[in-house]
Amino acid sequence: MKRINEFLNRSAWDLKRIYPYLLIVFSAVALLAAVVLMVEEVHLLKNPTAQLGCDLNPIISCGSVMKSSSSHVFGIPNPVFGIPAFAGLIAIGVMMLLTGRPKQRWFWVALQFGVLAGLVFVLNLMYHSIFVIGALCPWCMTTWAVMIPLFFYTTLYNISEGHIAVKGSLARAAAWVRREHALVLFVTYAAVIWLILYKFWYYWSTLL
Repeated sequence: MKRINEFLNRSAWDLKRIYPYLLIVFSAVALLAAVVLMVEEVHLLKNPTAQLGCDLNPIISCGSVMKSSSSHVFGIPNPVFGIPAFAGLIAIGVMMLLTGRPKQRWFWVALQFGVLAGLVFVLNLMYHSIFVIGALCPWCMTTWAVMIPLFFYTTLYNISEGHIAVKGSLARAAAWVRREHALVLFVTYAAVIWLILYKFWYYWSTLL
């Protein structure tokens, strides 16, 4: 992990320069997951008893998650919101590369609130999948995996560019997180993986 951080913290690791690419790549992965989920949702609407391609076992089961109320907002499937949201983030990344970065602070504050809302949405779905539904959807987990760095790097970018003002201990903490960003993400992912292993160990242990 130290070597990874050393590599990313070289002169080539310039968050201002790389951020648009991060925005495009992470959002593209999430968009693909949302599109697949939308296709599967339509398939379930046509045939509620259908076996989905990612219904692999009692734990890895897209159908169990997609049929739950947690996968809908006011009866609307989550991908209906995710597809335009991630497509919009891709458009922002492309715009930054082609025409430059918007100067208006309100734009970046709005983007920050947008990715924060996305993170809260994902954390809520993560909680319900693990603790309430008791099943995991691979495509949903793909969205979890990319929404975390989308929020993480957008926040670091906004702080480093002065769009979000932090002072004192918060500024020092932000500087440390930027230096150790690979470590922070590694620990975050490790915590999620540990939680999944711990919660469903009763099943994973039968596979050993």
